[in-house]
Amino acid sequence: MTTGRGTRIALSIVSALILVFIYVPIGLIFLYAFNDAASAAWPPAGLTLRWFAVAFANTALQQAFLASIVAALGATLLALTLGTLAALAVSRYHFFGRETVSFVVIFPIALPGIVTGIALLTAFAQIGFPLGMFTIIVGHATFCIVLVYNNAIARLRRTARSFEEASADLGADTFQTFRYVTFPALRTSLLAGALLAFALSFDEIIVTLFVAGGVKTLPVWIFQSFRLNNQIPVVNVAGLIAILLSVIPVYIATRLSADDDVTGARG
Repeated sequence: MTTGRGTRIALSIVSALILVFIYVPIGLIFLYAFNDAASAAWPPAGLTLRWFAVAFANTALQQAFLASIVAALGATLLALTLGTLAALAVSRYHFFGRETVSFVVIFPIALPGIVTGIALLTAFAQIGFPLGMFTIIVGHATFCIVLVYNNAIARLRRTARSFEEASADLGADTFQTFRYVTFPALRTSLLAGALLAFALSFDEIIVTLFVAGGVKTLPVWIFQSFRLNNQIPVVNVAGLIAILLSVIPVYIATRLSADDDVTGARG
């Protein structure tokens, strides 16, 4: 179906307006991170790098940043393990309730974060488990698993089981087949899922507020510091760092997924 020139122009304008609506606020964070003034007044007073030095010297910000890295890495590792195992079980074995497993794995990411946070806080309180870094990792992993699971199961469904059967016929055991046949086929999809899980965990705040205890991650620090006028320039720098550490993994994961689609199409 062909479209008229007027329609194409209108669609282009609407697309441009949507992109402006989404990315101008993000661009302002980048701009104000270099703003010479301590307030977020427009126009910026000038450009400077001094707020980066102040941010890097801020001990509380350093601790929050490291806490976010540790939490994201821990949640990613847990999500990788559980998501991969679940994907292998659902795609390679037939058992009662198999489709229910898929629903149970995917459902947490559809829940409002506040509901997940309350549920986790209640569960930890019932068993008397202290809140801290471990509970943050568990809380983040509950919704990061689906990213690994979806990537892994999509790849497994496109990978013929005949390769694994041939490996077994040649005398390889289950672990050898996984190491030499299944894992190489899954490798890039697992990496993409892990990168997405890391990005999602790194900037998560709602669930974190419920299960963190006394631990402050970077998003929590930003949320609490933004209300302090003297911290706004440092918060902008922290926001810029948070954006970069979220965008870069997502971009790499998108490229990996695109390369997988091209490879699958050629295969």
